[in-house]
Amino acid sequence: MVKKKIKLRDVILSILAAGVFCALLAYYQYDTGTSHSYAISILERSAIYAVVAVSMNLLNGFTGLFSLGQAGFMAIGAYTTGILTIPVNMRQSVYYMNGIAPWLENLHLPMIPALLLGGLFAAAAAALVGIPVLRLKSDYLAIATLGFAEIIRALLAAPMMNTITNGSFGLNNIPGFQNIFQPMAIAAVCIVLMILLINSSYGRAFKAIREDDIAAEAMGINLFRHKELAFVISSFFTGVGGGMLAIFMRSIDTKTFQVTLTYNILLIVVLGGIGSVTGSIIGSLLINGSQEWLRFLDEPTTVPVLSSLFKPGFRMVIYSILLMVVVLFWRRGIMGTNEFTWDGLFGLFRRKKKTKKAGGEA
Repeated sequence: MVKKKIKLRDVILSILAAGVFCALLAYYQYDTGTSHSYAISILERSAIYAVVAVSMNLLNGFTGLFSLGQAGFMAIGAYTTGILTIPVNMRQSVYYMNGIAPWLENLHLPMIPALLLGGLFAAAAAALVGIPVLRLKSDYLAIATLGFAEIIRALLAAPMMNTITNGSFGLNNIPGFQNIFQPMAIAAVCIVLMILLINSSYGRAFKAIREDDIAAEAMGINLFRHKELAFVISSFFTGVGGGMLAIFMRSIDTKTFQVTLTYNILLIVVLGGIGSVTGSIIGSLLINGSQEWLRFLDEPTTVPVLSSLFKPGFRMVIYSILLMVVVLFWRRGIMGTNEFTWDGLFGLFRRKKKTKKAGGEA
């Protein structure tokens, strides 16, 4: 009876939290009195990075495969989505230097099918690349996937791809999201699907491989098939995240998908907690939010003592120090391998109250 009450309480609280969040999004979207474009931009980018971070966590945290090829798969998804969603009447202005391939000139898809196709192309590339590289382990796998990402970036800018990807000129005039609810809904669906996979029998097999691949193989788990499956599924959602990034930015080129993009995603995963989905979501919001909220440190100040510090670039110094502090005090990340629960949240407040009482009695 107590457990049923707790479950009912959790359901009610989750619905209320979702309602409050949707109300906040509606306020940002439809409040005409004040411009909330800054907040909307942070939330949309956070949602996009959360999808990619959770997909990376699916591979690195839940399967134990250290891959650094996320930028390459994001590039595949982004270019596929961008090419297919640019309005037909604007394509000549985009491909003004090298022209566009005749078979591509009138090929157009709505946003959702284009995102799915971008994810499928990224998954297909992962299936091919995974055959040789997934036989490697640890650092060797990371180096191989990192090299793959750079190869993809070079191919997209190669002269032979000019009539398809527009080469080094990149793509522009990509239609953006119509409202803040679109990226949030797409991100929510992607993350829920990955959570369902993690909690399925395949997810349990992934975790068994992470803990001890020799024992997992002895239990009858086909190591290569499950590693390949995790790699392909992770790459699919990474490709979808890349397509969302292209729609968010509205213009992309190969410089968008440098190795630093993968490192940013890895930072989100590590900060939130390797092996925690909610940790990746929280980490995405903190990383993207803090990078923007600290921008005032780059602005000059009239205070004599601080004038030598508040200069362009000082923001990243403070940002790096804050990250170091977080890593020192939470070495397993903010959530570790745990997920957010209402019991855990209430337990945190109860522990704080007990600590205060103990301090007062002393």
